[in-house]
Amino acid sequence: MSLAIFSNAYSDELITATELNRQPGRILDKACERPVTITRNDQSFALLRREDAAYLVKGVTQSKAVFEVLSVAFSLLLGKEIGSEHPYGWLRVFDADDLQDLIKEVSEAFRLTDVSNNAWDLIDAIIHEWHESAIAITSPDLAAAFNDETDEILLTQPSSKNAA
Repeated sequence: MSLAIFSNAYSDELITATELNRQPGRILDKACERPVTITRNDQSFALLRREDAAYLVKGVTQSKAVFEVLSVAFSLLLGKEIGSEHPYGWLRVFDADDLQDLIKEVSEAFRLTDVSNNAWDLIDAIIHEWHESAIAITSPDLAAAFNDETDEILLTQPSSKNAA
């Protein structure tokens, strides 16, 4: 379910708590199709499928991550200092071109949230992959392994005499 379906979530049908008590099956059938608002006295309650509620919660959580990662990336592009203690301080290892690529990837994935159920997972994967790349860039062991040429042995062409 995309967030677009919830853009009119509260322009739905209002149902009283009494009506819910009298016709629970019919009200639940309506809630399967779209969110329903149940009213009791001066209170309102949203009734929607659990999957839809989980999707909304995931959207809120991921939106915070998107905002934070983009904010840090833009701050770094502007030359601001971001401390290593910041949750996205690992972005400091990337140069301006890399940061612009990250911003583009995350922004494009975020635009998919209106049309794709997998957009939040895609955003999570993009941020995770960039974080893993930052770890690899800063790893002295990986740098040493990439720069180590002393154990390299050149292979020789096999001779045709030994093949028989």
